[in-house]
Amino acid sequence: MNGDYFNTSLEGAPIGGQVTNGQLMSTPSDINGMYSFAVTKDGKPVIDQLAFEGNITAADGSSFALAGMNKASYNPDNSASKFSHVDAMYIYTSAWKAVERPKDSSTTPTEVLVQNNVITQISDGKKLDMAVPQDGYILRTHGKAADFVRTHLAVGQPLKASYMLRSKTMGESLDPANLQMMIGGHTILVNNGKASSFSRDVSSIGGTRARTALGYSKDGRYAYVVAVEKNGNSSGMSLSELQSFMVKVGVWKGMNLDGGGSTTMVSRPLAEENTQLTFNTEYGTEQRSVVNGVGVYTKAPAGQLKGLKISGSTAILIGQQASFKLKGYDTYYNPIDVASITPTWKSSNGNITVSGQNVQGVKPGKSTITALSGQASTSMEVRVLGGDDLNRLKPANATGALTAGKTLKVQVKATTKDGQSIDVPASALKWEFTGFKGNVQGDTLTVKSVDPGAKVGYAIARYNGFSTVVVLSAAGEDMWEDFEHVNYPVTFTGTGGQVTGTAAVTQGTGDHANSKVLQLQYDMTAGSGKMYAYANFNGTTGKDISAAATSMSIDVQGDKSLNWMRAEILDNNGQTVYVDLAKVIDWNGWKTLDIDLSDKGIAFPAKLKRVYVVNVEDGQDERAKTGTVAFDNIKMTMPSLSSEAGLPAGIEVMTIGQKNFTINGNKKTMDVAPIVKNGSTYIPIRYVLDAFGGKATWDPANQRISVLRGGKLMDLTVGKKDFILNGLRKSSDVAPFISQGRTLVPLRLVSEQLGLKVKWEQNTKTVTIES
Repeated sequence: MNGDYFNTSLEGAPIGGQVTNGQLMSTPSDINGMYSFAVTKDGKPVIDQLAFEGNITAADGSSFALAGMNKASYNPDNSASKFSHVDAMYIYTSAWKAVERPKDSSTTPTEVLVQNNVITQISDGKKLDMAVPQDGYILRTHGKAADFVRTHLAVGQPLKASYMLRSKTMGESLDPANLQMMIGGHTILVNNGKASSFSRDVSSIGGTRARTALGYSKDGRYAYVVAVEKNGNSSGMSLSELQSFMVKVGVWKGMNLDGGGSTTMVSRPLAEENTQLTFNTEYGTEQRSVVNGVGVYTKAPAGQLKGLKISGSTAILIGQQASFKLKGYDTYYNPIDVASITPTWKSSNGNITVSGQNVQGVKPGKSTITALSGQASTSMEVRVLGGDDLNRLKPANATGALTAGKTLKVQVKATTKDGQSIDVPASALKWEFTGFKGNVQGDTLTVKSVDPGAKVGYAIARYNGFSTVVVLSAAGEDMWEDFEHVNYPVTFTGTGGQVTGTAAVTQGTGDHANSKVLQLQYDMTAGSGKMYAYANFNGTTGKDISAAATSMSIDVQGDKSLNWMRAEILDNNGQTVYVDLAKVIDWNGWKTLDIDLSDKGIAFPAKLKRVYVVNVEDGQDERAKTGTVAFDNIKMTMPSLSSEAGLPAGIEVMTIGQKNFTINGNKKTMDVAPIVKNGSTYIPIRYVLDAFGGKATWDPANQRISVLRGGKLMDLTVGKKDFILNGLRKSSDVAPFISQGRTLVPLRLVSEQLGLKVKWEQNTKTVTIES
C-alpha cells in the first residue's frame, strides 16, 4: 500500500521519516503534528510524533547540528527561516539519487563529500557535481553551517556523524537500527481505541476521498493496513468516517497516510502466484508514482497442501464462455502446485453448462461450480448476468450509413451495475432491423438492402431484454472542426487573473505533425482553489452545433498532468451544459476520446463555447499546475440531420379526462382519455407518435414498450421506473401501468426523452406538446 506524503513537484522524497531494514532513509521534517508508524525488531508497533536529532563532530572536537537526512526543500514550522535549508546542515546518503540536493532550496550550497568516515572533497559555494557514492555521504550546508565547514573541516580529516530519533511525546530516544521499518504520515486518527482530535490542520486533505491509513490493536499483535477506494463503485470517506471505521474494526492507535490519488493497494489473492491491483484507484487502473509504500510479506517456508480454490470469473454473460482452473494453497497460505490433480467439474443447475473446465452461461441466475478430486472438493458461486444486472450496452459504433452493401463494426460492450466492463458474445445478442434488411456476423453489421422510402434505419441489439441501437442514416459522423481553416477568433482566459496561458491554432506535433491543432498552454502556479484554463471558440460566442448530436469524438494530446478536462456547451434553451472529456488527463501524446452526449439533456441546436483544463482543489498537490494540451479533429455524430429531418412538427393539445384532442388545430379522438396519477399525466403513447412521428412496439411476454423516434430508442417496462434510452439505463419517478387493458405511459417522461417539449396548464387541465 502507498505510504507517506510528498511534494509532487519536487524530487519525490518523503515528508516524514523512513526506516528500511534498520537503515534510516529519511528523517521526519520539522512540521508539527505529523505522526510516524514503526515496528521494532522485536515486533512492537509504535505510532508517535518523532523528531530527528544528530550532529557531526570534526577532528578538532567541534560539532554542528544536523537538520535532517535526505530532505527535499520545505517550509519548517519551528525554524527562524521559512526555508528549510537556510543556515542548516543536511546529510544526504546514497538513497538520494539526484545530483542536486535539493532543488528549489533558495540557498547556495557548500558541500562536503565523506567516504569511509574521511573527508575527501569540499566544494565551497557550489554543489558537488555527482551523486552520493555507496561508501559515503555528502553534507549539504549553507550560511552558518557553511561557515562551520570553512572553519573546522579539511580534506583528509576524519569526520563522525551520529544521529537518532526522539519521541516528541515521551522524550525517549529511538535508534533507527532497532527498527524493522518506519514510515511517516499525517495526523493521528485513533488513540486508545477512540477517534482522536486531529494533530494538524486537515483542511488540505479534507473532503470525501480515497484514503490510506495504518494502525495496530490494543495488544500490539495486529497491524491494520487500510485503503478506502474512491471510484465508480465507491464514494470514498471523509476523515471522520475513516476514524469511525477504524474504531469499529478494532484499531487501538492509528494514523493517516497519503490518500486521494495516491491511494493504491496491491494484493495477492489466495492461491494465486501474482499480485494485482485490489481495486481501481481514483484514476482508474492508472497507478500514480508514490514516494514509498508499506506491505505485509510472508517469509514462510513451503508447506503442505491445506486447501483448494477455483480461479476464474465470478460473473459471466449469457453465451459467454469462461475457463476455470483449480489452484491450491499450503499451510502458510502461499500458492502451491496442484498440476498433478485432475478434477471433475460440475454445475449446480442449468444456468451454466460445464465441459471439462470450460463453462458457458445459459440463463440468468446463480450457479455453484464445483471441482472434485477424490474426497476433496471446492466450490465457487458464479452469476450469469441478465438484463437487470446491466447498466449499459454500447456498440462499437452507434451510427452508420444507410447504404446497401455497407458494413459496420458493432461489437457490443456491457457495463454492469457494479462497474464491470464485458464484451458481449455475439451468440448472446438478438438483432432486429427496421428500415432495412441486414445481418450481423460476429461483430460486423452488413446492410443488405434499404427499404423503399426509408431515410433512417435501426439495428436493435437485445441482451436478455436490455437493448441498444445503431442508427443508420445518410448523416453519420460530421467533422465539426479540424482547425485547418479556422475563420473565427480563438482566445485564452484563466480564472481570477491568476491563471495565465495561451490558446492558439498551431502546427501539431507527434501523430498530428501534418495538421493544425488547437493548443492550450496554461500556468496555474500563482493561483489557489479550483483553477481553470479555457480555450474559447469565437470569443464568448462559441461555434454552432447545427443539429442534435448523440456523441462527440475528439483527438487530445495529453500532458499527464492528472488535471480534469471538460467542454462547455450552451444549448438552445440558454442552459450551460458541462461535458467531461476526461476526469483525469493521465496520458502523454495523442489519443481519441469518445464522448456520449445522448444523456446530457442538451437542447439543440447548440454552441460549443470552449474546452478547458481544471485543477481541482481537493488533492491539488497531486496535479501539475503547468502544462500543454492540444485538440484536433472534433467530430459530432448527428443522426438527426437525416433521421429526424422528416419528422412532423407541430402542436398537440390534450385535456385530462377528455378523449378529444387537437393536432395543429385539427380535432382528433383517442379511445382512452389522458389521466392523472400521483401528479403525472398518462396516455397511450401512439397518440404522441401519430402526431410527431415514430414507432412503438409492444412485447406482451416481457410487458415492454419499445419506442423509436429519430435517433432514439426508448424501452419502458410496466411497473418499472427504470427505462433504457439508447442502451443506457436511466431512472425516473414514474412507471407505465395497465388500465382497462391499455398500457399507459408517463407523458412528460416519454415526450421529453424523445425530444419534445411538454407544457402543463393547471387551470384548464390541458397538456401542450410541441416539436
